Amino acid sequence: MARNPILVALDVPTTDAALKLVAELAPVAGGFKIGSELFTAAGPDIVRRVRERGALVFLDLKFHDIPNTVAKAVAAAVQLDVQMLTVHTSGGLEMLKAAEQSAQEAAWRVGRAPPLVLGVTVLTSLDSGALKDIGLDPNVEYQVRRLATVATRAGLRGLVCSASDVAKLRPFLPPNMQLVTPGVRTGAEKADDQKRTLSPREAMAAGSSWLVIGRPICAAENPRAAAERILESLG
Repeated sequence: MARNPILVALDVPTTDAALKLVAELAPVAGGFKIGSELFTAAGPDIVRRVRERGALVFLDLKFHDIPNTVAKAVAAAVQLDVQMLTVHTSGGLEMLKAAEQSAQEAAWRVGRAPPLVLGVTVLTSLDSGALKDIGLDPNVEYQVRRLATVATRAGLRGLVCSASDVAKLRPFLPPNMQLVTPGVRTGAEKADDQKRTLSPREAMAAGSSWLVIGRPICAAENPRAAAERILESLG
């Protein structure tokens, strides 16, 4: 394995809790995901603190707004030196184009590699009934493919999609498209809000590039040992 594909989800409410996990897990993780809860509680400084430790940061705020607003948010994320960030593909073609262009231009201005702008297709907590409730096609696979096609047309270089969607999407995507898979579960956890999941090994075999893993690591009695076991399972 050329690199560690595990992105640990720092789904904790405080800076102290997040940095404790980073200190413990940095040697066995490929990077860390900072989502809405932690970012709202701790602010942009948490990104800086994690980056100070040399760790890759995936800023998962799922920007979804008019193109100009999203472009400015992406530029601000570049200033924070994140390596990945998310936008909702349902924001439409022009919004996605603006996000990717902003990532490229803002990174060029500060002399950094542009972050990977990842298009979120259908949240892993949604199933056909939930899609129907909000007026969308209840066929999850169709909806994911439709949004992935829009992202590809916009020039995005990565997507977020469930493990169960990866193998179906791969034939329709450019070979260099990076796929980030959330909701990965080892099978030992209690049932939760993730509906379309696979194990880490299954997800990588299906074609995932990165695995976002939260509860199976962070809620374990020994988070580092849990991360090490998952890494070993990937061969």
